[in-house]
Amino acid sequence: MRKPTHHTSNEFELELREIRGQLVAMGARCERAVQLALHAFLERDPGRMSEVLAIDTKVNADEMQLDEMAVRVLALRQPVAYDLRFVTSTLKFVTDLERISDEAVNIAERVDTIAKARLTPPVFAIPHMGELVQKMLREALDAFVEGDADRARAVLLMDDDVDEAYGATLRSTIEWMGQNPTEIPAGMCVASVAKYLERIADHATNLAENVVYLERGDDVRHRGSATSHPPPKSTKGR
Repeated sequence: MRKPTHHTSNEFELELREIRGQLVAMGARCERAVQLALHAFLERDPGRMSEVLAIDTKVNADEMQLDEMAVRVLALRQPVAYDLRFVTSTLKFVTDLERISDEAVNIAERVDTIAKARLTPPVFAIPHMGELVQKMLREALDAFVEGDADRARAVLLMDDDVDEAYGATLRSTIEWMGQNPTEIPAGMCVASVAKYLERIADHATNLAENVVYLERGDDVRHRGSATSHPPPKSTKGR
């Protein structure tokens, strides 16, 4: 687990704490947006749309504020080692979090169409996908808060399960639309939501990869397996 870094500048320390706190709050908002959007879709409840949109507006503001804070620290403080990785990782974190919120909006926007369908299509593996995706996001964010690279690596292993569920849902939905050609718009909503969840899983994977890099200086992006390259034994010089 990461140990707190101590700085000679109290202002610098406060700036880093502010960025970290804002990131955690932004992550919590994204978790809530995904939760609400999934509930709205599975319960056919268009009334949740306004809540998801309100959260997305706040997340967009978070992204802009955190970008500005991180760039200011880079320009004025010239951080090194762990602090440099933290600030540069922040710029990547906010991009993935903002896109997760956008996908939640996309899910919520499909509710009205499916709620009005004459024949409601099955949701197939979407509930299972939703559980996996929310777990990935929660675990990635908790790994960041706790400075736990091993916990972040475990998130990387979950993405294949989401991909498998997405493929199964897409095949089943296509078959259902073939049997119910008058309800293709509703069927397409199911396929689209499955795709949005798969994208959220990808963004959660990006978050987890950034946690590993932040805590160990190990870039695990684009590797075939989360376990194919063991983490460095030493974490000195962070």
